[in-house]
Parts: sequence; structure tokens; C-alpha cells
Amino acid sequence: MGENSLKKKVVSSMFWAFSERVMAQGISFVLSIIIARLLMPSDYGIIALVIVFINLANVFVSTGIGESLIQKKDADDMDFSTVFYCSLVLSLFLYVILFLFAPDIGHFYRNDELIWVLRSLALIIPITSIGTVQQAYVSKKMLFKKFFFSTLGGTIISGLTGVLMAYCGLGMWSLVAQYLINSLVNTIVLFFIVKWRPKLLFSINSAKALVGFGWKLVAANFINTTYGELRSLIIGKYYTMADLAYYNRGNQLPGLLITNIDTAIGKVVFPVMAESNDDIFRLKSLTSRAMKTTSYIIFPLMIGLMSVAHSLILFLLTEKWLFSVPYLQICCVYWLFQPMQTANWQAIKALGRSDLLVRLEIIKKIIGISMLLVSMNISVYAIVVSNAIFAGISMIINMIPNKKLMNYTMMEQFRDLAPSLALSVVMGGSIYTITWIHLPVPVTLLLQILCGVVIYVGGSFVLKLDSFKYLSGMVSKTVKTRSRRVSAKSY
Repeated sequence: MGENSLKKKVVSSMFWAFSERVMAQGISFVLSIIIARLLMPSDYGIIALVIVFINLANVFVSTGIGESLIQKKDADDMDFSTVFYCSLVLSLFLYVILFLFAPDIGHFYRNDELIWVLRSLALIIPITSIGTVQQAYVSKKMLFKKFFFSTLGGTIISGLTGVLMAYCGLGMWSLVAQYLINSLVNTIVLFFIVKWRPKLLFSINSAKALVGFGWKLVAANFINTTYGELRSLIIGKYYTMADLAYYNRGNQLPGLLITNIDTAIGKVVFPVMAESNDDIFRLKSLTSRAMKTTSYIIFPLMIGLMSVAHSLILFLLTEKWLFSVPYLQICCVYWLFQPMQTANWQAIKALGRSDLLVRLEIIKKIIGISMLLVSMNISVYAIVVSNAIFAGISMIINMIPNKKLMNYTMMEQFRDLAPSLALSVVMGGSIYTITWIHLPVPVTLLLQILCGVVIYVGGSFVLKLDSFKYLSGMVSKTVKTRSRRVSAKSY
């Protein structure tokens, strides 16, 4: 693929990946706010705990093997069909395990309501497995427009169902229905709009080759997911469901923003990196661009969110959720480090060094778990603070290998990140001072957002930040291209 052709494909893919995330999560966020105002924090606490077990099981189905199809340049129908059947059988096995052990989990947490909630939500696992290969096919072919329609449909239908059930007083079961319907609609729509279909093909050799690469990614992702969910498991066991709900709500908004931005960029960047893994200079350039672009977007979002946290929670969720404000602010610090971790992770993965990823995760999690064991006996707040500190340590650990792998030093990485970080800090500090005026909450929040946008975008223009020029140029080209296409069709 030529340089211009690849660049056009990346721009188009980035547009659709971002559109999918922004539209779906924007709608989901609005609907979740409505539901949160109708339900009590304890309802969310139970669902948050159950979702931990679903996420852990889903690692084996939705990651690793699917990514091995993307990484393998000559993957054919035999490979895709083999992965489909392996994924489906594994998902059914995992569902049976969770169904059988649900009573034990409920008794461990001294909450029998968990049993049937877990058994119901665990249906997400086999549902998701059906669409795993379609997702890999879309990512490999960079047909991200397909994701836009499947995700949007699932989000709207499931969100409206959840709101209606919550309004009717069905409590946490409205959230159960929302999760299940979202997964089901996503899978059905994607299955019909993606051309690939499983064939009656299966190869032991193909399974061994793909699993040989994929199991290491599964192991790394499982370690990472387990560590990420460990806090919820501990808070749910040693503290109250309300505490878990406040922590979960505080982590949800920054996590939602960063995960979706990171996921959208990662979906586009990893296939391109994998295609360029035999050109170290080009891979380094792609990694640098990914870090600068994501940090340019993520830094102002997180620092700005820290500054408006109190006003935002009070305005959107009412006073009953104010205990989540400090958790939200500290979680913003945690997610601030994500772009550096992800970009380096994607580069190592594109080089096929999944063995190195496993070793890095083991080292990081030993450090993180040690910090968690100390903080868990202090308070929930201490647990969250220790996690933010660990994120900084994790960032450094992820940066180190790429000096040797592609000569991308830590100093170069920090230099790529510094302009966006400095401007974001200035912006965050400026908009925080607006709270000193003691205006009505809606007015304060509106002023903070408007001033934040003006300061950051205006500062980017004045300082001629590289990422600002890159993104504005990309948007401008995309708009012009689509305008020309519309004009051509009109004739």
C-alpha cells in the first residue's frame, strides 16, 4: 500500500472510529445520567461488582485471538473460521462456569441478589463471542464505518429500554437489561452488515499458530484487567455497595472518555503499525504521532474535568452523588497517563513481542498489588490515590523497552507530550478560579467549559502546537473530501 493511499485510509478510518465512539458514548452518557438520577447508588454498586466478573471472563473471548488475526498478514477464511468456533466454544464454557459458581460468589459478598444478576449478565459472554471475528475482520480491513452503525443501534435501543425500566421502578434490573440488549443488538447488526460468514472450516494447525500469538496477549490483558478490577472486588467485599458505586461513578466518566478515545485510535493505529512492523523508523514515527495526538486530546479533558468535577456532578447527578467528586478527580490523574501506556503497548504488540508484554504486565502488577495491599486497609480514597500513583510508574515501565526496540527514548517521548501537558495545566488552573465567584452551578459550569475551550484551542493556535496543526489539517481534508463527493453526486 502506497504512502498516500495508507494516509487516506488512516484518515478515513480515524474519522469513522471517532464518530462511532463520540456518537455512541454521547448518547449513552445522556441516557446513563437519566438512569442515575432515577436509581440509588447501591443499585449501581451491585451491577458494578457483577460487571467485574463479566469483564474478566470476556478477556478470553474478545481479546488475544481476534488480535492475532489482525497481526497475521496472510490470514484467510480457514483462520477466521477456526477462531470463530474456538471463541464460541470457549464462551459457552465460561458461561457455564459463572452460572454454576454464581451462588458461591453471592455468598462470598453476602448478597444473594448477585446470583441471578450474574447469571443473567453472563449471557453477554457468548453473545459477544459471535461478533469477535466480525470485529477482527472490520479492524483488519479498516472498515470502521461498520462499527458506527452497529454500536449506535445497540446504544440507542438499550439506553431507551434502561430508562423506561428505571422509570417503572425496576431498579438494577433496568441496568441488566441495558447491558444485555446493547451487546445483543451490536452483535446482530454487525453480523448482518459485515460480509464475512463462518464456514465449515477448522484447522488444528491454524488454531495452534493463532493461539500461540494470542494466548500471550490474553495473559497480558487478563493480568491487566484483573488488576484494574481488583479495586472493585476489594471495595465490594470490605466496604459498602454505596462506596463501590461512588468509586465506580467517579471512575466512569474519565474512564469512558479515555477508553473510547484510546480505543478509537488504537483500532486504527494497531493495524497500521502491524503493517509497518518491518520498518522500525516508520513504526517509531507512528508511535510518536499516536502519543502526541492522544495526549493532545486527553490531557485537557482530564485536567479540565478535575477542575469542573464538583459543578459537573452537582448539575448532572444531584447531591446524592457528591461523594463521588474526590474519586473522579483522582481517577482523572490515573487516566491522564493512559496515552503513553497505550501507544508504547501497541508498538510492542505490532512488533509481535507479546512475550515482552506479559513480562511487563507481571512486573507492573507486582508493584501495583503491593501498593493496593497497603492502601486497602486505610480507606477507599487511599485505594484510589495509590492507583493514580501506580499509573505513573506503569507509564515509565511501558516506555523503557521502546528505546531498544525502535530507538524511541523516554526523553523523546516526554518531549512529545510536554506542550499539550503545559497548556492543559494552564487551562485547568484558569477555569478552576471561576468557582471562587460563587455563581449558580449551571452558570459556573458553562463558563468553565467555554473558557477552557477558548484557552486551550486559542493557546494551541498561538503556540502553533504540532498536534493542533495535524488534527485541524486532518479534519479540513476530511471535510473537503466529503464536500467534493457530495458535489459530484449532485451532478
